[in-house]
Amino acid sequence: MEIKKKKCSFKDHKEIDANIYCCECNIYMCNKCETFHSKLLENHRTFSLEKNIEEIFTGYCKEKGHNNNELAFFCKTHNQLCCVACFSKIKIKEIGKHKDCNICLIENIKDEKINKLKDNIKCLEELSYKLNKSLNNLKKYYLKK
Repeated sequence: MEIKKKKCSFKDHKEIDANIYCCECNIYMCNKCETFHSKLLENHRTFSLEKNIEEIFTGYCKEKGHNNNELAFFCKTHNQLCCVACFSKIKIKEIGKHKDCNICLIENIKDEKINKLKDNIKCLEELSYKLNKSLNNLKKYYLKK
C-alpha cells in the first residue's frame, strides 16, 4: 500500500513533507515544527507518519463531510465506531450511513466488548492447548516408527 504524503500544516512549511501527526491539534508537522510542538505541548499524542495516516486512530470521524466529529457512538449493526453525523437522519448524500442501525454510546458497549475479548482469549488459549497436545501426540507417534 502506498503511503500518502501529507504536508506540514504550518503555512511557511506547506511544501515540506510531514513526519508527525498530532491527534489533539489535528495537524501534520515537519521535523522542525515537531521540535517546537513537543517542547510546548509535551503531553500531546503524536504519531510518526511512517504508516499511512488512514491507519492511525485519532478518535475523530474520517467520513467525508463529517468535519472531524468525535467518535462517541458505536454501531452494533456494523460493529463500527461512528459520530453523530454517521447516524443522523439528514438526507444529504454520504451522511447518515448508519441512520437505520442499532446505535449506542461507546461507554455502554465498552464492558460488553471487553467481556467478548476475554471470552475470545480464553477460547484461543483452549484451542492452543489442544493444538499443542495434538502436535505432541503426532510427534510421539512418528518418533516410534
